[in-house]
Amino acid sequence: MTMKLAEALKVIQSAPPQAPTIQVALLCGFNPLHLEIFLRAELSRLFPDRLPVVKTGLYGDLIGNLQRIENVLAGIVAMEWADLDPRLGLRRLGGWDASQLSDILAEVNRSCDCLRNAVEECARKVPVVVSLPTLPLVPVAFNPPAQASELSLELDNRVASLAVDLSRVPGVRIVERRRLDKLSSGSRFDVNSDLATGFPYTIGHASALAELLARLVLNRPAKKGLITDLDDTLWRGILGDDGVDGISWDLEHHSQIHGLYQQLLRSLASSGTLIAVASKNEAAIVDEAFAARDPILPKADIFPFEVHWGPKSESVTRILRAWNIAADDVVCVDDSAAELAEIQRSHPRVECLLFPRDNPQAAYELFEKLRDWFGKDHISPEDRLRLASLRANAEFQGRLPRAAMSASGDFLAQIDGRLTVSTKKQPLDERALELVNKTNQFNLNGRRVLEADWRGWLSAPDSVLITASYHDKYGPLGKIAVIAGDLSYDNDSKRRKLRVRTWVMSCRAFSRQIEFECLRWPFTQLEVDELEFDFAATPRNAPIRDFLQKVLQGPPESECRLTREQFLQNCPASSYVVEEVA
Repeated sequence: MTMKLAEALKVIQSAPPQAPTIQVALLCGFNPLHLEIFLRAELSRLFPDRLPVVKTGLYGDLIGNLQRIENVLAGIVAMEWADLDPRLGLRRLGGWDASQLSDILAEVNRSCDCLRNAVEECARKVPVVVSLPTLPLVPVAFNPPAQASELSLELDNRVASLAVDLSRVPGVRIVERRRLDKLSSGSRFDVNSDLATGFPYTIGHASALAELLARLVLNRPAKKGLITDLDDTLWRGILGDDGVDGISWDLEHHSQIHGLYQQLLRSLASSGTLIAVASKNEAAIVDEAFAARDPILPKADIFPFEVHWGPKSESVTRILRAWNIAADDVVCVDDSAAELAEIQRSHPRVECLLFPRDNPQAAYELFEKLRDWFGKDHISPEDRLRLASLRANAEFQGRLPRAAMSASGDFLAQIDGRLTVSTKKQPLDERALELVNKTNQFNLNGRRVLEADWRGWLSAPDSVLITASYHDKYGPLGKIAVIAGDLSYDNDSKRRKLRVRTWVMSCRAFSRQIEFECLRWPFTQLEVDELEFDFAATPRNAPIRDFLQKVLQGPPESECRLTREQFLQNCPASSYVVEEVA
């Protein structure tokens, strides 16, 4: 929802003055004026524990501002037509006669090439958010306004081509024009302000644009799992009353919205979102419905199924345990407000959404909300592996208790485990940063890291990044562990030390002793004599506390230390083939 200017100023004034700053660069060719104010307010909302600082550049020099960017967490590019050719603005008199139109198009082509190169170079340093021209074209073409001119179509085509090119650049995010159109549906161009101050936006448009720009700076992590009901949610009808043939999800039976919901869930599943079912039903008839009716969302995309007559809150508890993820990463969708209330009482951090079975418009708005919560920049290899690795892990955990506890090492040696380690510092390795910011249980201190802070730290010469991927006979788990720290050498003791700032491991890797291999690597391959852990206890990181207590032979404390000698004395023999990525 857009803000008024007075509201934005109030939000800015409420920011904690002694808080650490978050510095961004607002890069534009016009006077940023109110856009800067709204951007600071939106950043204050999204980063309540930080003090936003917005740096601006020189008027009329968008490309130069991009080239001069430094010491910020993100670059924000607000581009308008005058940045591509001053004749497409109101503050430069250069002629609008028909003979100049081809030259304007040639100049726009040249400017787009320069901007693409400048944004690509900038994105190597910091994340970049780009807004393409949002204002209407000035009346430069000779056609009547109701008729699309050749020039306007060529300009739209050239800017669209620039957008596609930039969308493929790692670290660049493009503002979605259609979303902006929805938020900023009124007048956008303030001619009086443009001529008087060089700021071309109306207040409403500046507020709407700032909201989207700030959201893309935050780049909120996607939620991980969705738990859905079946009756009158995944399909229309009550399976126990109407039977297998009485449920539907199509236009013919006025239940198309349920088919669209299934279609969305299948799309989410294909991009790595976990989908589970919690339904009060008979398990046998649910199996029959999936086998006989072949829903758009196939049974293979769902794990686990909780189908019984017990409380749904208990189903959610078991699903969270099977997924091993935090409740605030999960959304429940059900057509019953009472069922959702019962779930919410037991799991207050789970997002509970009512499926509006009799209101297609409201259901469509629900779909947009789900896409917003589960959306991501791209689909990673780990996303494609997530469901299969969960099923494989469930099979692994099911077999593990049958192995004698004293023979767990022998059992692990039989599963053909292979750990692939990399020490390449790749700032754009989004999976590593995702693990740092999303893993809760095996997390050294629970601290979250901004993308630009992460890039800045990796650029330091003494920083060390160790990532590990895992595969065994039950299937691949993908990249499951990250250690990040700073290497130093003590001249007095002649010892090399790695101060571990961050250490996280995916819950999918539990019970495999991979945590021992993660520490064995810096001791044996980096020839480190001592590890110093930046440890902090959190309500959720009991697994890493227990592990550190085991290897330290005592409760872990802040800046606890582990020597090579201690580690080798307290760790089991390796059960895996371990190899390094060249």
